[in-house]
Amino acid sequence: MNLRMTGISKSFGANLVLDKVSFSLSGGEIIALLGENGAGKSTLMNILGGVISSDEGTIEIDGKEISFANPRESLDAGIAFIHQELNLINDLAIYENLFIGREIRNRWGVLDKKAMIDKTREVFDGMGIDLDPEAMVRTLDASYKQIVEISRAMMMDARIVIMDEPTTSLTETEISRVFSFMRTLKSHGVGLIFISHKLNEVMEICDRYTVLRDGHMISSGTIDSVDTDALAKMMVGHDVVEEKRAVHKSGDIVFSASSVSDGKYFNDISFSVRSGEVVGFTGLLGDGRSELFLSLFGAGTPYSGSVEVSGKPVTMHNPQEAVSLGIGYVPRNRKENGIVKDLDILENGSLVTMGMRKKGLFLDSKRIEEDFEKEKKELSIKMGNETDPITSLSGGNQQKVVLAKWLSADPRILILDNPTQGVDVGAKEEIYTIISDLADKGVAVIVLSSEAHEIVRTSSRCYVMYHGRILTELEGEGLNEQEIMRWATGAAI
Repeated sequence: MNLRMTGISKSFGANLVLDKVSFSLSGGEIIALLGENGAGKSTLMNILGGVISSDEGTIEIDGKEISFANPRESLDAGIAFIHQELNLINDLAIYENLFIGREIRNRWGVLDKKAMIDKTREVFDGMGIDLDPEAMVRTLDASYKQIVEISRAMMMDARIVIMDEPTTSLTETEISRVFSFMRTLKSHGVGLIFISHKLNEVMEICDRYTVLRDGHMISSGTIDSVDTDALAKMMVGHDVVEEKRAVHKSGDIVFSASSVSDGKYFNDISFSVRSGEVVGFTGLLGDGRSELFLSLFGAGTPYSGSVEVSGKPVTMHNPQEAVSLGIGYVPRNRKENGIVKDLDILENGSLVTMGMRKKGLFLDSKRIEEDFEKEKKELSIKMGNETDPITSLSGGNQQKVVLAKWLSADPRILILDNPTQGVDVGAKEEIYTIISDLADKGVAVIVLSSEAHEIVRTSSRCYVMYHGRILTELEGEGLNEQEIMRWATGAAI
């Protein structure tokens, strides 16, 4: 199946999102669709996927002009769209999610549960996935939810597969499995569109690239003709200068733990963090770091051991107690836990402090707006009106709103779990600068990330976790990607 999109334009109100963009894909190739968040990638693919319609332009499949009124028509034409926001229903079983809208029925019209379970198991076996088709989706972590989403697309016998940030929450093993399956699909003539901010992955799996910037098609070519630096420059419009790790003047210990365990996700954890310091926690997915800090923040499993804030023993039974102690927490999954999709930008950016800003029995709207306006300027949030939906913003700007929500409470300790997940190259560097500036102001910043490069870029020292335990602490010349991976994989044990 060959695809050609020509002269595609799309506006939302006065905002021109796509301006006469052209894009092509041949069967049996993998093409990277690149650009910063807000460049127009998702809008272009939403048009192809039948989610929205274009204002101008044409779509041709195998030389025949076609248009889609809804996602079902796009799917019927052989196009499967794996969205960045997973379209799974937590309260249904895995096999039920895979067959939504395509249920298998017997000759009496009754749902054939056994046939759907068997087919699901067959697909999982083919991909080397050890999942129970009858397990509820809510029991899965983010990586396996992504695997289920990919499996559903594979079952649709699609000839074009759009993959929007498919590897964001996957381990190296899972990424290798997905890439292997992508190569198999490619060998069978399937065309794949790979949207990712991970340029090393783009270089590894893709044949061609197309770069969008500010709604325009900037460049297109073969992957073997470029490198990651060239792609990054095309995406942001200038050279991406990666600054060396900043050195901050640290003060007294403000957050520490001793022999903390929950007996399930983490065991015998001891660490300390000083004011004005950026400390990383890293490892592979499933190492327990997220569960550890959720528990310490009062939002996870109960734990034994001791925790101190500014030298005083504390136990956070709930997040409200943590906030009252000056601790902020930006969760790893922005889409599920960071933003409230039904609220506007201002409301999302004020959730933490809204209850603190009152005049008598009423909210102090003026103070709330002033607080957010201050954070908006300091974080350089690109947005329209503060009453616009939070979902109208790019991923990077949504993440900045989540940061604004916590920074408006003036935290002394800020925990950032995967702070640049789903964020483009330019916004990533902006967030790194924000982290450095917070440390300069005396905030103790804890960065949780499975990306070794990110830990090296942001932290003055880091703890490496493996199977729920801290194996080592790295700093100075010893804090490098090679050492992190040696310990994170258990090779250094």
